[in-house]
Amino acid sequence: MVPEQLIGPELRLALRRLAKAVVIVTSKHDGVRHAMAATAVSELSIDPPSMLVCVNKSASMHPVLTTGAPFCINILHVSQEAMARSCSGVLKGEARFETGRWAQARSGIPYLLDAQAAIVCDHATALEFGTHSIFIGRVVEVHLAGEIDPLIYMDGGYCAAQALGKS
Repeated sequence: MVPEQLIGPELRLALRRLAKAVVIVTSKHDGVRHAMAATAVSELSIDPPSMLVCVNKSASMHPVLTTGAPFCINILHVSQEAMARSCSGVLKGEARFETGRWAQARSGIPYLLDAQAAIVCDHATALEFGTHSIFIGRVVEVHLAGEIDPLIYMDGGYCAAQALGKS
């Protein structure tokens, strides 16, 4: 068995090879909007329709989601790299909503009107593991816009799916 501290550096290098779509996760708690860029997001099930989001416990979004607040997964278009950067720690709080066209879902959660897709979820459950929590949400609303050309994060940088090639 290899000690965990020896696996960490190799795992980081391995994960740089995993291309992931970039999303902005949004929520609203006590009347305050919150947003963060993420790649650790995935579909979970079609029946029931559900998604999962992995959030570092040190992220400002973490305490919001631990309250059971609903959330939205906004899948970014390749043209929205600046929005991803602004929600990756550069800007804080409400300043993250100064760019882009935002609307409110029926639940009051902000969603990005020109995201390729905005998937609104009610909190279903959460699981803590190591440095992160996994938040599972039941999909209650979906909004689609524009062409499919996702912003991808791979090897420490952003790129277009078109650059990766289509088969």
